[in-house]
Amino acid sequence: MAKAQALKELDLYISEYLTFISVEKGLSSNTISSYKRDFNLFLEFLSSTEIFNNEPLGSPAVTEFIAWRRGKATQVKSGESSIARSVVTLRNLSAFIAKETKGLDQLRDLHPPKIPKRLPKALSVSQVELLIGSIPSTSKTFVRDLALIELLYATGARVSEAVDLNLNDIAQMNETFTLRFLGKGGKERIVPLGKYSKEALDNYLESRHALVGKRLNTAVFLNLRGDRLSRQSAWQIIVSAAKSAGIDELVTPHSLRHSFATHLLDGGADIRVVQELLGHSSVTTTQIYTLVTIDKIRESYSSAHPRGR
Repeated sequence: MAKAQALKELDLYISEYLTFISVEKGLSSNTISSYKRDFNLFLEFLSSTEIFNNEPLGSPAVTEFIAWRRGKATQVKSGESSIARSVVTLRNLSAFIAKETKGLDQLRDLHPPKIPKRLPKALSVSQVELLIGSIPSTSKTFVRDLALIELLYATGARVSEAVDLNLNDIAQMNETFTLRFLGKGGKERIVPLGKYSKEALDNYLESRHALVGKRLNTAVFLNLRGDRLSRQSAWQIIVSAAKSAGIDELVTPHSLRHSFATHLLDGGADIRVVQELLGHSSVTTTQIYTLVTIDKIRESYSSAHPRGR
C-alpha cells in the first residue's frame, strides 16, 4: 500500500512539473515529450521493484534506475546519452518538488553519467552544393524544397524552427533581410539571410499560390494541402535530396545546422557570433564545433608538413 501511495504522489508531481515546464518555462512540445518518456521509463522501473517503496525519487533508486537502463537488470539496453538525459530530467523534477514542498532536494548531488563528446557530422561545401542542386526542377514542390534547404543551411535553424516560421517572422533591417526564430525555452533570435537563401525564399513565396491555391495560412512552409509543413515532411525532403545527390552518409536537417556552424568557423567567424546565430545559451555548447575545425587543421598539417606525421 505504501508503494502504491508513493507512486501515486510521484505521478501527481510529475503532472504538475510537466505543466510547469510547458506553461511557465515555455519548453517545446518535443522537449516535453522527451521528459514524458523519461518519466514513464522511471515509473516502469519503480513498478518492477519492491526496494524503493517509500522513497521512489531518492539517489539509491535513481542509481539502480541507471543500471536498469543499461540492461544490467533487464534485456533492454540504452545509450549513455539517453541515460544521462533521463538523470537530468529526474534531477530537475527533484529540484521542483523540493521547491514546492520546501523540502530537501534528494538528487542535488547526483550527477548524470559522463558521456564522450561526439563531434557533429558536417557536410563539405561541395556536398551542400550537390544537395542543393539535386532537387529535381520538374517537381511540383521544387521551389519550396529549394527554399527550405537554402534556409536551413544559410541560417543554421533547427528543423522545428524552420517549419514554425510565419510570414511575419520575415523582416528587413536596413538593407539586410532577416528571419526571427523562436528557439528552445522561448528564446528569440534574429538571423540574417544571404543572397542565395533570400532569392530562393522570394521565389517560393511568389509562387506559393500555385502550390496550394487559395488555401494559404500564415505559415511560411506549407504542404500540398495548404497546411503547415511538418517536421517529418521537412526531414524527408532533406533525406530524399541527399539520396538524389548520391551522398552515402545519413543527411538530416541537423546536418545542415552542423555544416552552417562548421563552415562559419572555418571561414573565421567569431565563436560568440556563431553562438548567437545558433541560439545557444552557453558558448560551451558552440565550442564543440571548434573541435571539428581543429581536426581539419591537424589533418591538413599532417598531410602537408614534411615532418607533420
